[in-house]
Amino acid sequence: MSVYLVALYMILFRFSVALCSTPDEALNKECVDGATASIVLTFGFYKSICPEAEPIIFSWVEKAVSDDPRMAASLLRLHFHDCFVNGCDASVLLDDTSNFVGEKTAGPNLNSLRGFEVIDAIKADLEYVCPQTVSCADILAVAARDSVVLSGGPGWEVQMGRKDSLSTSLAAANSNIPAPNSDVPTLLSKFQNVGLSLQDMVALSGAHTMGKARCFTFNSRISSGNGSNGPDVNLDFLQSLQQLCSDSDANATLADLDRMTPSTFDNQYYVNLLSGEGLLGSDQALVSGSAETQQLVESYVDDTGAFFDDFKRAMLKMGSLAASENDGEIRRNCRAVNQFNK
Repeated sequence: MSVYLVALYMILFRFSVALCSTPDEALNKECVDGATASIVLTFGFYKSICPEAEPIIFSWVEKAVSDDPRMAASLLRLHFHDCFVNGCDASVLLDDTSNFVGEKTAGPNLNSLRGFEVIDAIKADLEYVCPQTVSCADILAVAARDSVVLSGGPGWEVQMGRKDSLSTSLAAANSNIPAPNSDVPTLLSKFQNVGLSLQDMVALSGAHTMGKARCFTFNSRISSGNGSNGPDVNLDFLQSLQQLCSDSDANATLADLDRMTPSTFDNQYYVNLLSGEGLLGSDQALVSGSAETQQLVESYVDDTGAFFDDFKRAMLKMGSLAASENDGEIRRNCRAVNQFNK
């Protein structure tokens, strides 16, 4: 790793530590306590046992995002989809075996998740430097943070000490992960089921300020005669989407979740919602489907700092969701439990 990357990482690391050392008692409390979980996560977990861990992860994420800016959103999405299924335990990374079907073919994940090769590269590097020390689940959490930072968003110190699951749940992946056409009550139910609040839901939805989605995921927005868009409907925007998707393969054609600043982590996503330019039905529902969520959207439009602070808090809460401490391991290969990776 170059001297430049090490120096850049250390600057970002000091910045993230400072964020959890501010006079903001509420932020500090969430940094320390997190959400209720069986595994106690801590800051500086690898400081003595693998001090190279975070710099190595950062260097690989930096390279991946430099090669493909969309990869930042993809790595962030991997962490989201992992945590919503039995906690943040890297179950989403497991390949199918003769004993179980993994989560990669679940409806919300198939033709959606990417970046697995980046995680493979990070894990291989870490296994060379610190064998069987850094969990794949911790890699996902740190890579998500680094992706946000490298895209212009806020930094935060990541709590670590997660273990990797020994199994997966295709059924849970299909039922727990919010669908792209969900209304507000459905979204809120999915988030509350894992201990996240309405405010967390709106803040975490801001991750859609970067990345892309396939045409089939927003069909509910462009279907002829669909009245679910509400009074904020933007006909010009919807017509542009119809044109993009009309003569194409809905499984292949991509649209920017935020067409104004698609590779930048900012508050433009919320500005788009107020203009009726939310790509997914679940995005636009935050304005058209609830006065409470609309109020939060408007507050994030007015104050980027408030969005960044709430996003950091919500990421810490989501990242602390974990399975039982005794039901896990440190995988040598993120795609397979150690029993099948000898």
